[in-house]
Amino acid sequence: MSTLLSLDSLTALRGECPVVDNVSVSIGAGECVGLIGPNGAGKTTLMRAALGLLPAKGASSLTALSPSERARAVAWLPQARDIAWPMTVETVVALGRIPHLPRGTKLRAEDQAAVDAALAEMDLTNFADRLANQLSGGEQARVLIARALAQQTPLLMVDEPIAGLDPAHQIGTMESFAALAAEGKSVIVSLHDLGLAARHCTRILMLSQGRLVADGSPAEVLTPERLNTVFGIRVFYENTTQGPIFQPTEVTR
Repeated sequence: MSTLLSLDSLTALRGECPVVDNVSVSIGAGECVGLIGPNGAGKTTLMRAALGLLPAKGASSLTALSPSERARAVAWLPQARDIAWPMTVETVVALGRIPHLPRGTKLRAEDQAAVDAALAEMDLTNFADRLANQLSGGEQARVLIARALAQQTPLLMVDEPIAGLDPAHQIGTMESFAALAAEGKSVIVSLHDLGLAARHCTRILMLSQGRLVADGSPAEVLTPERLNTVFGIRVFYENTTQGPIFQPTEVTR
């Protein structure tokens, strides 16, 4: 299995305080990886440091690439999702094709096909000619997810992509990520919805106070003891004929 991301003792500091502390992990092809942890655990900082967007100690395989190589290796969707400029939805999604276009050229047939597929995947085909900055917050989030999908990179890194989406589009987005993994690509998705992580991710990375405290399948990571220690919650968790059902039920501290 090819490695799409390798982190070796990655550490990111805020002043003298490590926000991400000595994290080592490898992500291979065909994985849908849920990155979970309480607020302030270091999820966003870990992804930004891995991408070279923040100064860090240790090593990330992505920072060894040139900017153009990195743009073809990984698509990044940050938490901030306001679209300020009055561009059509199709134009915003087409920005995802820039890393693949020869300088000064317009969209080719294969680029348009990638844009059309991303619009369809995010249920946006009928929105293509609408101004993206006039859409609701949840609709804008879907536009930017589509832009990342149109980039068609082996690795997709997304930070809380389902925040603000309605339940149907939350499930649909996670199903899209799982489908990418089934095709041999990989997704690292930061989530607060542990139920969706348990249901759709093949692997879970759990952070607490900047440290990687668990790495494995959802069943291996989402244990009652660990959820109590890291999140301070109790949960209902059962495998059913319709897949795993995971629901936090009460606060323990």
